[in-house]
Amino acid sequence: MDEARTVKWGVLSTAKIGVVKVIPGLAKASNCEVVGLASRERSKAEKVVADLGLSKAYGSYEELLADPDIDAIYNPLPNHLHVDWSIKALEAGKHVLCEKPLGVDANDARRLVEAAERYPKLKVMEAFMYRFNKQWIEAKAWVDAERIGALRTIQSFFSYYNVDPADIRNQSDIGGGALLDIGCYCISLSRFLFGERPGRVMGIVERDPVMKIDRLASGVMEFETGTSSFTCSTQIAPYQRVQIVGTVGRIEIEIPFNAPNDRETRIWLHGPEGTEEVAIPICDQYTQQGEAFAAAALEDRPVPTALSDAIDNMETIDAIFESGETNAWIAL
Repeated sequence: MDEARTVKWGVLSTAKIGVVKVIPGLAKASNCEVVGLASRERSKAEKVVADLGLSKAYGSYEELLADPDIDAIYNPLPNHLHVDWSIKALEAGKHVLCEKPLGVDANDARRLVEAAERYPKLKVMEAFMYRFNKQWIEAKAWVDAERIGALRTIQSFFSYYNVDPADIRNQSDIGGGALLDIGCYCISLSRFLFGERPGRVMGIVERDPVMKIDRLASGVMEFETGTSSFTCSTQIAPYQRVQIVGTVGRIEIEIPFNAPNDRETRIWLHGPEGTEEVAIPICDQYTQQGEAFAAAALEDRPVPTALSDAIDNMETIDAIFESGETNAWIAL
């Protein structure tokens, strides 16, 4: 591996998404090397480092950030810690790939945007990995080429069942709940395909009576040329699917968000002449994301997804929550 053309990564925490998905994905990237991982308990870091074959275990996040061998950090900490530790990483001279959502709300996320402006040579990006998957690149190309005619509406669904009160996703005071965890994908993909932010939104939000997190949320987003509707939940049967519908056809994505990295996936183009099934070659969307981010850092060019996109997403989430409380359309 050419170290001069390699971004050396450090990971903050032993979060499952990092250990199971992101670190193995980065390890396969041609321009990335995962050096080490930090935990507030050194023994936990040492175990993960040994299991994954990394070089360094750190007993604190501060220790990792102080290591001059680390070029970039991946931040999969609980949502309420995304902004603070990403800012600390910038102050330590590190590039930052921050897990979604960027913050717990738009005002929180803006603090990171303001900090990033003070370090123009450092790259910061929200980790919406799905956009780097070949199936989404293909779907976006179909939409832009009007293979389904003019895009008119999108329907998306994302759910799982988890009622463990100890799980950080079920703790309302640290940014838990369905919208921030998985509804953010439904909002992001809609803006990605329409190429703009919605003009107004309507939301219905149901909260768990004990844990207080939003456990079932549905939303409608109105764009200049169409609409998007979605449902997300942390307490119903696991399911995910996206339907993208235009004036003469529709696109269906079988596994839109956590597509497997060890087998082909399928997307379908349903049009006037019948159905075209496309098998998407095996790819690891975490590898693709890591390579794209590292290339931006190595070549000093903009990251693929600007922080302004993250703010648009957070503002839309905030508006869905506001609508759920007021039973009214909210303009953005």
